[in-house]
Amino acid sequence: MKKAISVFSGGLDCTVATCAYDKDYEIHAITFDYGQKAFKQELNASKKICEKMGWTHEVIDLPWLSKISNSSLNTDEAIPEILEEDLDNFDKSSETASNVWVPARNTVFTSIALSYAESIGAEIIIVGWNGEEGTTFPDNSKKYLDEFNELIGVGSPEKIRIEAPCIDLNKEEIVGLGVEIGAPIELSYSCYKGEIEPCGVCESCMRRKRAFKKLGI
Repeated sequence: MKKAISVFSGGLDCTVATCAYDKDYEIHAITFDYGQKAFKQELNASKKICEKMGWTHEVIDLPWLSKISNSSLNTDEAIPEILEEDLDNFDKSSETASNVWVPARNTVFTSIALSYAESIGAEIIIVGWNGEEGTTFPDNSKKYLDEFNELIGVGSPEKIRIEAPCIDLNKEEIVGLGVEIGAPIELSYSCYKGEIEPCGVCESCMRRKRAFKKLGI
């Protein structure tokens, strides 16, 4: 069976994205520990989802990334909170995005995933990049996806591509897709703060909560 590497945090987006390829690929999920507050809960969610879906799972430690980061995700700085009515306010959401930005995180993760893909002969790298977050996170954008794939085409001797099935979708559409394909989204975890019970007020929680609410789920 064809092989795929999934950059997997146990979150909503990567869960739906990876499940979209489950029937056609042997999935090898990798979860990164870069000192984030939510790692324990992300790991717990990742293990449960991978076990349920029959995917292999590996954790990669990146202690150096936590040392150079000034993001509130992996420092003592408080995680910002946001109101639902401000989620579509570009200035306010850009401010929260800047606060949680980890230096070159998706570039690092995807480069490591490419190394794994070359090593095991995987054809694709699955990521949860999406249209809603691509507005304020440039490494979630369609332009970033296209140019990274172009880079792989130039720099890798293998025919490997990044697949981001949620790249044009908002959170509501991602949840809808997840329900349609039977993804175990109830096992996913999206909170930045890393509490056992999601905080419900960080930007990631708010976007997730709004999506489920709009769909009446």
